[in-house]
Amino acid sequence: MIIFFKSKSGSVVAVKSSAGLSDDNINALKWLLGDASLIKGETVNGNFTGPRREMITPWSTTAVEITQNMNISGIERMEEYFPYRGTPVYDKMLQRLYSGLDQEIFTVNKKPDKVVYIKNLASYNKKEGLALSKDEIEYLNGIAKKIGRPLTDSEVFGFSQVNSEHCRHKIFNGTFIIDGKEMESSLFQMIKKTTKLNPNLVISAYKDNCAFLQGPKVKMFYPEKPEKPSFFKTKERETVISLKAETHNFPTTVEPFNGAATGTGGEIRDRMAGGKGSFPIAGTAVYMTSYPRFEDDSRRWEGKAKERNWLYQTPVEILIKASNGASDFGNKFGQPLINGSLLTFEHEEDGRVYGFDKVIMQAGGVGYARRQDSIKGTPTPDLPIVVLGGDNYRIGMGGGAVSSVATGQYKNDIELNAVQRSTPEMQKRVYNAIRGISEMDTNPIVSVHDHGAGGHLNCLSELVEDTGGEIEIDKLPVGDPTLSSKEIIGNESQERMGLLIQEEALEHVRK
Repeated sequence: MIIFFKSKSGSVVAVKSSAGLSDDNINALKWLLGDASLIKGETVNGNFTGPRREMITPWSTTAVEITQNMNISGIERMEEYFPYRGTPVYDKMLQRLYSGLDQEIFTVNKKPDKVVYIKNLASYNKKEGLALSKDEIEYLNGIAKKIGRPLTDSEVFGFSQVNSEHCRHKIFNGTFIIDGKEMESSLFQMIKKTTKLNPNLVISAYKDNCAFLQGPKVKMFYPEKPEKPSFFKTKERETVISLKAETHNFPTTVEPFNGAATGTGGEIRDRMAGGKGSFPIAGTAVYMTSYPRFEDDSRRWEGKAKERNWLYQTPVEILIKASNGASDFGNKFGQPLINGSLLTFEHEEDGRVYGFDKVIMQAGGVGYARRQDSIKGTPTPDLPIVVLGGDNYRIGMGGGAVSSVATGQYKNDIELNAVQRSTPEMQKRVYNAIRGISEMDTNPIVSVHDHGAGGHLNCLSELVEDTGGEIEIDKLPVGDPTLSSKEIIGNESQERMGLLIQEEALEHVRK
């Protein structure tokens, strides 16, 4: 049964319950929704924008939990719908248009796509935007021949993400031949050489989700029992300082708010996943775009070159929306952005115009961890794999591959599908759990990684890289029942972390 409330702002909230609600419960919901009024009847007329029926929003998850804390039982889902006139403005990846609201707005009829066996890898690569090279396609064709069957869509998609330039740094790790002579070092080896020759205070670098420097002794202040209300205590610990920066260029170019927001969120997750769990403190952000050409015309040099036709967003839109997105995630998570930098650039030479048309967004930050937890443990085959965070949805599909090529190389729907959507509240919950575990006298975490590009494919394979492991796809939490197997294992959504935990601590960690 679905009942509808009208808020004072004019939006409509649909509440799905498994049983009838008492008058007291309805009055409590009115109060919860800001003195909303109950709409009589089973339908609501009008045109609305609202969440896709397959997508349970973070707002709904939080709202339902609040009703449970108010002792209102039976509520399964709550979503908000906004009336519109004329041309609606909405996020086509997350929302849809509704002509009237009825009892079927949450009903999903689509079945998950079946496993597809890929017989023409070159054609599939082009159609799906997987950015596979000729050598990689030949390699995969050889694998198919060796195992005696075509590879599945999940297998090919998984390879494209795990082996993408974004995740594998093939250029930085590649062999360089200049004027016929092979260079002594790759770019990555040159970068690492500085630390190798002058380690100074470096505890860990280039081998974890973030780097650690030797830190001071501090008195840590934390609850004695993280799984339930308890007294706080202080304990002196040796610490390390975490440092991290990462780029989020492609998604910020396409969808600046969510691109920069998930850039900040992903960078925070990397520092959460340092060693056996660490604690973020403050963030930074860097933006580089082509000339923004503000209307006040105060920067005369910006008018010398003709402005290009922008595929997705103008530089002005990127600078405003990206700045808002990065700050929004940091504020909602609880990590302030304390500084950053901005560079706009264009240059014309020999009839060609150069500029940061594919915007550079770099998120960075600092934090700390206990010195004893700064190095990951050694995985063993008997350790359980734990996933923390939200359910799986059709979000961030193929980001590792798409971000490895020029923006606009693939169709709009492929590029938009690859953009993540931020859920800072969910990430905060995950962090609270990891922090509680990591502050225990004996930390049961053996290893931890964040779900970045490639989702479960990258994160969980990194966790078990030394030993191999088995991932039971049916145990992964699915929020959208229409997801195919490929989409379940490869989506990048809902701020997740993967952990290897000592088995004897599993029940305590669950609490």
